[in-house]
Amino acid sequence: MSPASRLPTIAITMGDPAGIGPEIIMKALAQDEVHAICEPLVIGDAARLRQAGRITGVDLAVDSLDDATQARFDTRNVQCVDLKIVPPDLPFGKVSPLAGEAAFRFIEKAAEITSAGQAQAICTAPLSKEALHAAGHKFPGHTELLAHLTGTPEVSMMLVSPKLRVIHVTTHIGLIDAIAKIEPGLVERVITRGREALVKAGIAEPKIGVCAINPHAGENGLFGYGEEASKIAPAVEACRARGWDVRGPLPADTLFFLAGRGDYDLVVAMYHDQGHGPIKVLGLEAGVNITIGLPVIRTSVDHGTAFDIAGTGVADERSLIEALRQAVGLAPSRLAA
Repeated sequence: MSPASRLPTIAITMGDPAGIGPEIIMKALAQDEVHAICEPLVIGDAARLRQAGRITGVDLAVDSLDDATQARFDTRNVQCVDLKIVPPDLPFGKVSPLAGEAAFRFIEKAAEITSAGQAQAICTAPLSKEALHAAGHKFPGHTELLAHLTGTPEVSMMLVSPKLRVIHVTTHIGLIDAIAKIEPGLVERVITRGREALVKAGIAEPKIGVCAINPHAGENGLFGYGEEASKIAPAVEACRARGWDVRGPLPADTLFFLAGRGDYDLVVAMYHDQGHGPIKVLGLEAGVNITIGLPVIRTSVDHGTAFDIAGTGVADERSLIEALRQAVGLAPSRLAA
């Protein structure tokens, strides 16, 4: 953050350089609204950003910085902490261990910068899990990677759209493994993290709906093996005992309908697709991914690397802009001094 500014500095990681990350960053940073709410600091590769600017027709200069302290936000030039690790001939749209390594290094540097207080939040462009693994970094995604880098034992993924907020009990594991992993303590901790995030965002008494695992919430034992009663209900009861407005386990299809019309402030989903599907139906451009439980604020676009259109200049930057807005909304508590 510049000495004279009260705007938060947001570290924007470039994501997989073979994906659409460089393009949506350049398109987003060409928008006046972004500079009106934050000081954007890209962690990536300056040459790749310049290339993306040519592809997208964005006429912005990119300043190559050795570290975050060199950033100047009194200019419209893109400020990039330049790791200089992307080969100039790296093709767009292809899985590459070189790109996976670069994406890892961008996140690593962003965690370092925010830990040092040089930025107030991280906003991530998409990475390729396949490329990340090919580079030897065996993490399911950004959420788990940032938890590792910050020494955080457990975090949760929250997806936010204008009409819906969803936090996940499990994410990047298979459905059978997810059901096995779900237990009352985990469900209660996820509800707690979600509620704390909403209270910090200004919702004093959030109304929280908790999804069942089975159709019709198990229909009193007709479907499944009693998972609702053994894995979810005890957590809901514990939260209600604290005086919180938490209800469930509820049939997921009905709960998402009710939440979409405003009856609930937060839905607790049990597994990845249960929570992601409804959010993505509302539109990828509107969704934002927030990691809850980290010592640093982190938001992200709610879409992938889009290798099929990478390098064409047509990628939509609206989800990144919304992710930056969400990061700014969560960041002011870091600026109380």
